[in-house]
This record gives sequence, C-alpha cells and structure tokens, in this order.
Amino acid sequence: MTRGRTITEADVVAFSGLTGDHHPQHTDAVWAEAGPFGGIVAHGMLVLSYALGLVPLDPERIVALRRFEEVVFKRPVLIGDTIHVDVKLARPDEGRGLEAYEWRVLNQRDELVIRAKVEAVVRGEADPEGESEPEAESEPADPGQPAEDEGSVSR
Repeated sequence: MTRGRTITEADVVAFSGLTGDHHPQHTDAVWAEAGPFGGIVAHGMLVLSYALGLVPLDPERIVALRRFEEVVFKRPVLIGDTIHVDVKLARPDEGRGLEAYEWRVLNQRDELVIRAKVEAVVRGEADPEGESEPEAESEPADPGQPAEDEGSVSR
C-alpha cells in the first residue's frame, strides 16, 4: 500500500484550469450540492493522476508506462478524502520487456474508488544497467530519396 494523498479544493480548481474541464460537479458548489454526490467531487482523471504519483516507480527498472486498461471509476472522491494505492503484480516480465499490474485506488475508509490495469515497459534482465550497444553511424541518406526504413522498396 502506498502513502496517502489528501485531495484539496485547490487541487480540483487547479486541475479544472489545467484541463479546461469546468463541469459544475467539480466547480460549482451550489450545483454540486444538489447533485447525486452531495457536493463537489474531484475529477476522476485527477484522482488517477495522483494515484500515479503515489506509486513508487523505480526509474532504473520502469522505462515507461505503456497502457492503462479497464479503468473503472467506482466511487466519487470528495474534497478532504485521502487516497492510497494498492498495487499487485498481475503479469511479470517474461522476456518481452512488459509487466502488468493491478491498481486499486482506495479512500481513507478503504473503499474502492478506482481500479485499473497498468502495463509498464521494463528493462530486461540481460541489460540490468539499462545500457545498450550504440547503433553504428551510417552515411546520411540522399535528401531526395526516402530512407530505406521510411517506406522505400528494396529490389
């Protein structure tokens, strides 16, 4: 389980400004209070973004995140809620350089608010330092002709 992160009104306001998502569920206290959640809720993508920041991704191992799948927003996250992430390895690297994880984002009451499958590109065991052989430099291609890897046909 990761450390926690409390969602603040300033977080929601800043995210609305950054993304342009000014839906009244996130920005209008009177409108939101009359809605199904009884008040302003955090954007689902804000919560997922903070979850990403809570997960300790080792930069010596994790090269990049490749895919988020089956993301389901289960419950609203209210201002003042604290989230944390339970991460489970779902598919270890089997020599392909990819691992899959199951993320469960929980609130302070351990209620599920988001679940997702996350795939990461990982460094292979044969290359533990992340170093690769440099590619041999080649002569620059004729600017009037496409490079061989740009769709030209070899005969």
